[in-house]
Amino acid sequence: MTQVVPFDLVDAVLEETRCVQRRLRDLPTRVGVYFLLAMCLFPEVGYRLVRQKLTAALAGAGLETAWPTAKALRDLRRRVGSAPVHRLFEVLAGPLAQTSTPGVRFGPFRTVSFDGCSSIKLPDSVRNVDRFGAQSRGGYPMLELMTLVETGTRALIGAVFGATSEGETAYARRLLHHLSPDMLVLWDKGFDANAFLAAVADTGAQFLGRLRANRRTPVLVRLADGSYLSVLGTLPVRVVEAQIAVTCDDGRTFTGSYRLVTTLTDARRYPAGTLVGLPPAMGARVCVLRAAAHHHAGPGVAVGRPGRCRAGDVGPAQPLPGPADRDGRGGRVPAGHRPGPMRFHHRPAHSP
Repeated sequence: MTQVVPFDLVDAVLEETRCVQRRLRDLPTRVGVYFLLAMCLFPEVGYRLVRQKLTAALAGAGLETAWPTAKALRDLRRRVGSAPVHRLFEVLAGPLAQTSTPGVRFGPFRTVSFDGCSSIKLPDSVRNVDRFGAQSRGGYPMLELMTLVETGTRALIGAVFGATSEGETAYARRLLHHLSPDMLVLWDKGFDANAFLAAVADTGAQFLGRLRANRRTPVLVRLADGSYLSVLGTLPVRVVEAQIAVTCDDGRTFTGSYRLVTTLTDARRYPAGTLVGLPPAMGARVCVLRAAAHHHAGPGVAVGRPGRCRAGDVGPAQPLPGPADRDGRGGRVPAGHRPGPMRFHHRPAHSP
């Protein structure tokens, strides 16, 4: 862990946030920071076992370490507080990809994606209920977490969280200051409100996302590649209609129709067929929150274990949620029918 988060960085963060211990302790605040990070890696075990895993290498080298009680570790966690961890995230978060890193660029743009989850269960404490509200999902308060992720590397650029009552778009707005003109923002449906799209465009970033089925887009100019220019609110956009086919291992095929909207209005430079293939090409765009939680938490764990991500989440080389993952009767793809290679076809719009 110290190779990723070195001692010097932790000490600097503690000094900046004025959280350095005032006297010599067996459990200094620096240890508390690493203990909190280890708790995120091993959420299914108790304090003392987390401490044991954290110091396993030291014990193996024959070095003597303290064996604090669970209460001492609880007090250490409270003493550290949230400020150092918050500041540490701000220092470490950000794009990781270099210019040559595969799967992270589309032309001159760095591809990023909003990724949200609202099914994270919290402990059913009085303070959590007061802050996040009482929920009906198993009786646990629920937390809404929204991140901005670099595709390909899965690096978190920014993250916010709070009560589920605010909604994904409200939290995504709090991450817009991380966008820049060299970014292309990708998302699934649920982020296509006019005001939100205008706010994204105001950052200078471009976007490519899926439109909800009930959105109406006037056809202003039809382009040679079958896409057309339109407008959402007062924002000029380009709309691409496409069909996506998913072939399962057993040979069954599921198809669906999609509309993508983008601010990349130059059809010669950004052909519709290239844009349609972009979301699946970003195979490393994962539902980071779901993958991490399912990896680190087992069944029945209440903290940080989402059951199912909401619309707007993205997945590894799988069809966007919607008609493409339904059968002909409107049901989900049956269990056991694992999707195979996907085929993406641009469907040119018919002339009026």
